[in-house]
Amino acid sequence: MAALHVVVLLSLICICRSDDRLTPAKPLSAGDKLVSSNGVFSLGFFSPTNSTAGSYIGIWYNNIPKRTYVWVANRDKPITNGSPGKLVVTNNSDLVLSDSQGRTLWTTMNNFTTGATGTSAVLLDSGNLVIRSPNGTEIWQSFHYPTDTILPGMQLPLSTDDDLYTRLVAWRGPDDPATSNYSMGGDSSSDLQVVIWNGTRPYWRRAAWDGALVTALYQSSTGFIMTQTTVDIGGKFYLTFTVSAGSPSTRLILHYTGMFQFLAWNSTSSSWNVFIERPNPICDRYAYCGPFGYCDATETVPKCNCLSGYEPDGVNFSRGCRRKGELTCGGGDSFSTLSGMKTPDKFVYIRNRSFDQCEADCRNNCSCTAYAFSNMKNGSTSSDQSRCLIWLGKLVDTGKFRDGSGENLYLRLASSTVDREINVLKIALPVIASILILACIISLVWICKSRGKRRIKETKNKYTGQLSKNSKSNELENETIELPYICFEDVVTATDNFSDYNMLGKGGFGKVYKAG
Repeated sequence: MAALHVVVLLSLICICRSDDRLTPAKPLSAGDKLVSSNGVFSLGFFSPTNSTAGSYIGIWYNNIPKRTYVWVANRDKPITNGSPGKLVVTNNSDLVLSDSQGRTLWTTMNNFTTGATGTSAVLLDSGNLVIRSPNGTEIWQSFHYPTDTILPGMQLPLSTDDDLYTRLVAWRGPDDPATSNYSMGGDSSSDLQVVIWNGTRPYWRRAAWDGALVTALYQSSTGFIMTQTTVDIGGKFYLTFTVSAGSPSTRLILHYTGMFQFLAWNSTSSSWNVFIERPNPICDRYAYCGPFGYCDATETVPKCNCLSGYEPDGVNFSRGCRRKGELTCGGGDSFSTLSGMKTPDKFVYIRNRSFDQCEADCRNNCSCTAYAFSNMKNGSTSSDQSRCLIWLGKLVDTGKFRDGSGENLYLRLASSTVDREINVLKIALPVIASILILACIISLVWICKSRGKRRIKETKNKYTGQLSKNSKSNELENETIELPYICFEDVVTATDNFSDYNMLGKGGFGKVYKAG
């Protein structure tokens, strides 16, 4: 009896463990699904809402009421005509999706023979579907083949010579997981930047990596921290992100509209909140402001402006900006420092340079219009310790950041432009100083007059009040006082011709007499 209990218990354990994995003996059929060990993600067959294309194999959040897909296997080859599909693990350690007629719609194509039973495909709580050999070696994982989503812990290769290099590709529409024209990945001309393409045309570009390994975002309303990290593994760069413990479900997606979004689940409103969206503002779209123009996000309403030493080339920025004064190679051209900038595209990456050497490389090249330098020396960078970028010709897709991020861009200016700006300052500064001095004088005069008027008013009020009191004490408040008219002859007679005998005294106002 005890032995029977053990057998039953072991059977239950096997059943529980099989919920998150497939084996050659246990395929996945329509109506079945895998659930990760802690119930975070599910894998199974699905048909998008309002879609008649067919069904797909995908991974979605298991504990979020709004069905949200993070990975789709057969996005361009749906199971059609209502035929049931089947997902199996083969003896060659491959995952194979086939329809009821045995046609292969999708496969991992590992062709890795283990020579033993025990190969399985396991759905992890991270959302990663992993094929493992009997000894636990990971043969294949879905994180290496993303669709439109980056989940925490996933690494997106930025180096195009990487065997695992891939791009995110947006859905074709809200209910159509097929690949669209929008894709995102590392730039083929450089490992240092991420680009969104619309077909073959750049739609948005992240500034060239300046050596900052970690950028963090703190969301006060939810209290979680997201860190975006650039990882250097063996000289190859990867983009990844993590979130703090206890954070809500988060994801980075390339939306079917071409927008790159960072979203977090809000359980109160049962919706996804968008915290970051690129390109934003609209002038951050690729080369929106034209050559030598830049998207100025420091303005109240972000808009296009011209770089220092340039002016608009037309009524709008469709043609960008033109130089105010032509460069004279070897004729004393100088460099203007522009801070907080998004570095332009189409740069030349020169390795192992100091700051002075980087400037010299640009100064000594008559075609060089700007340069930027960053010291990337840190504990995890195993290759170059510096990054010198120089630009030859037009500067396109430049911007100025609102939040103080970005880096210094050293822009080459013609000596005539610099002299003109200096002359303008020589004229403007004295004029401004004179205006300020005049304004100060006028202010002082106005203050003095105001104080004088106030003192006169106070004195008047004081004596008026005193007279009012005296008039009340003499009961003359409401009476009219009439003074008698006295002529000079009467005064002479009354004082006996101003006789000293009638003089009472004298003071500051003269002699005082009494009338006889």
